Amino acid sequence: MGRTVPERPGSREQGPLRCRSMSLPPGPSTPAPWNLIRWMREPLSVLRECRERYGETFTLHLGALPPMVILSNPEHVREVFASAGDDMHGGKIAHALRPFLGERSVIVLDGAPHRTMRKLVMPPFHGERMHAYGRDMVELTHASIDRWPVGKGFPIHEPLQGITLDVILRTVYGVDDAAERERLGAQLTRLTHLASWPPMLLPQVQRDLGPWSPWGRFVREGQVADASLMAGIARRRREGTEGRTDILSMFVDVRDEEGRGLDDQDLRDQLVTLLVAGHETTATALAWTLRWVLSLPAVRDRLLSELRAAQRTGPLTPERIAKLEYLDATVREGLRLQPVIPLVGRVLQQPMRFAGYDLPAGVALAPSVHLVHQNPSLYENPSRFEPERFLGRQYKAHEWIPFGGGIRKCVGMAFALYEMKMVLATVLSRVWLRTAPGYAPRAVRRSITLTPSQGMPVIVDAVLPRHPVPAAA
Repeated sequence: MGRTVPERPGSREQGPLRCRSMSLPPGPSTPAPWNLIRWMREPLSVLRECRERYGETFTLHLGALPPMVILSNPEHVREVFASAGDDMHGGKIAHALRPFLGERSVIVLDGAPHRTMRKLVMPPFHGERMHAYGRDMVELTHASIDRWPVGKGFPIHEPLQGITLDVILRTVYGVDDAAERERLGAQLTRLTHLASWPPMLLPQVQRDLGPWSPWGRFVREGQVADASLMAGIARRRREGTEGRTDILSMFVDVRDEEGRGLDDQDLRDQLVTLLVAGHETTATALAWTLRWVLSLPAVRDRLLSELRAAQRTGPLTPERIAKLEYLDATVREGLRLQPVIPLVGRVLQQPMRFAGYDLPAGVALAPSVHLVHQNPSLYENPSRFEPERFLGRQYKAHEWIPFGGGIRKCVGMAFALYEMKMVLATVLSRVWLRTAPGYAPRAVRRSITLTPSQGMPVIVDAVLPRHPVPAAA
């Protein structure tokens, strides 16, 4: 479980940010560099230990980062999410992602530029448009399953990453040609693999010391991928968007109230953002959810019964998959019990009285996704996987927060939930699989995400034809 963290008085000198006239909540008194190392290695343990020792609000000092006031009280989270964004900046907390996403990514912008960009990129991710992508999601999952080895163990996270990347390339980037999709997919896979090493988030590592240095390799792979993305953007502008449903085409056509559209750099940064936000994160959420489904026969049997019942009344189309209630509850419970990202944050732009403390500007308020989702006042038996808790109940926007909240809630939330249901239903309808014997999963960091250790090894016992749903055990 790691070492116990000693108490730190809340009103004394506070690491990188020092303000004797104001106070911070208590937190570990261990050196900030050590806290950062532990945070990079085992963030969930750090959060749980501090919650137990200091209560629902505490401060973490992580290296040279601003002090992080961790929040787990749902009402405090509601207050943060209710901010209009002028007094709390979310882009500043994502500063380390700028070299990966670009200066104009909706994730790193703040204030009016963020509101404008968010409004422009939101429309494609809502409503009936999702069904236009569902057929691609299901077909690409089938194509991946056809390549899964039977009777041999393999890490399920890797093919799930392949599925979510292919979905991004086809539905977001609009790459229809299979050879082109494979070429661009290989470039982006190399790039995301290099970026997944956690120290790449540190400014000290983000230095190009030549083609063999970690950052140097990333920069050079990024230049290759950027050239391909810019060529695709130019081709789309040249060929036009009529009749196309991919998100790149909609971004090319979108205009603000004054008739201004997105330039090529805007487009590039949003495409990379959607890759980062919708590829690794969705594949990881699927792997964690499968972990629980495979380990709980009652959950798996109920899912299969729901799929079979739906098939008896007609083809299992994406539109019908999206409406399956227990499948939806299972996906939501997976995101609750094992959130992919442990916290979200906002940096105060001015002094503020919050949660009983007078906080100086520059402090980060950080709602902890993990701790909110483990709150027994919200979730009975919070450490258990129980999809039933989402049947007949809709949790408030500050109670279930895997996608953040407020004006900075993930723009791809609807897309990710829809894709998770398409993939999970397709896998369960065709594949008998189980976790490898003796496997005990633990969360390991890949960049900003927490993935299952060893990629979650599984064994496929049988792959069925594309249409029948297997009987429950």
